[in-house]
Amino acid sequence: MKVLVYSTKSFEIPYLKAANDGKHNLTLIEEPLTSETAMKAIGFRAVSLFTSDNASNIVIEKLKDFGVKYITLRSVGHDNVNLFSAKKNNIQVAHVPSYSPHAVAEHAATILLALNRKLILANHRVKTFNFDLNHLIGTDLNDKTCGIIGTGKIGSVMTKIMHGFGCKLLAYDTQPNKRLSVQYNMTYVPLETLCKSADIISIHVPLNTETHHLIDKNVLALMKPNCLLVNTARGAVINTKDVIEALTKKQISGLAMDVYEFERDIFFKDCSKAIPDDDLLLKLNAMPNVLITGHQAFLTEEALNEIAKATIDNLDNWEKGKKPKNELIFKLPEVHKA
Repeated sequence: MKVLVYSTKSFEIPYLKAANDGKHNLTLIEEPLTSETAMKAIGFRAVSLFTSDNASNIVIEKLKDFGVKYITLRSVGHDNVNLFSAKKNNIQVAHVPSYSPHAVAEHAATILLALNRKLILANHRVKTFNFDLNHLIGTDLNDKTCGIIGTGKIGSVMTKIMHGFGCKLLAYDTQPNKRLSVQYNMTYVPLETLCKSADIISIHVPLNTETHHLIDKNVLALMKPNCLLVNTARGAVINTKDVIEALTKKQISGLAMDVYEFERDIFFKDCSKAIPDDDLLLKLNAMPNVLITGHQAFLTEEALNEIAKATIDNLDNWEKGKKPKNELIFKLPEVHKA
């Protein structure tokens, strides 16, 4: 199958080529999918997309006109794809159902520890041979209350990690995991209760209509002044303006984030020679109690292997006229009757 791979990163090329093993004709380009770059897909049966690509309604319609039949995502999240439009235009979509939940959960724990123990500042000082310990005080994680928002595959691993640190565990999820409750003495509570009680809050939910701006000024106002907030899920789960205000007013103690609400045109690029014109990101980056990484939580050898294999498996199935097990199907939202 002839496939155009958008937003190709140099680090993923060896994994894609190894998983493909010459089966499909892959054309790898660095450009992201946009309304302007959609025309590059002329003559291709399939395209492969990353999280920064834009498969909106207008782009989907262009892809259809250009002869594209399949979209395979190199990600779990699919909020950048209009599934309704894909269905309407007879374009099949599949994603990577999961990849090394340990990679993301371990990164969440890493940036939590780095934020809490002021590791970035400490390392910067030592690089200049400054061994002063002032302003480097952290707190023990042991015996602290950790709230896990979302206890799917990644949230479950984060639960295990934080239990290992000796944390008391609270969770919020629309579908509680009884096994976690028993194994790690975790208590499921309403979101408001979790926010009022937790010293640490780690977010592990997908982005959808229910979770968009789940963490807003009302929820942030409930949190403890010493609370550390960690987000390795999706940027728009947090209202960025509201969290900046909460940090400024010292409603929470710190923020560690691997994702950003407006990251699409910024992340995965070297912007060092042309600083982004983004006031919110500039404010966050200037705050000493904010730690930002550039959407790298997934970036492990194990995860890249799994992503590449699942991507090629989706193409293999379409080539054989089969439905991939990872196919995404648009479903109308449920209507809840009073």
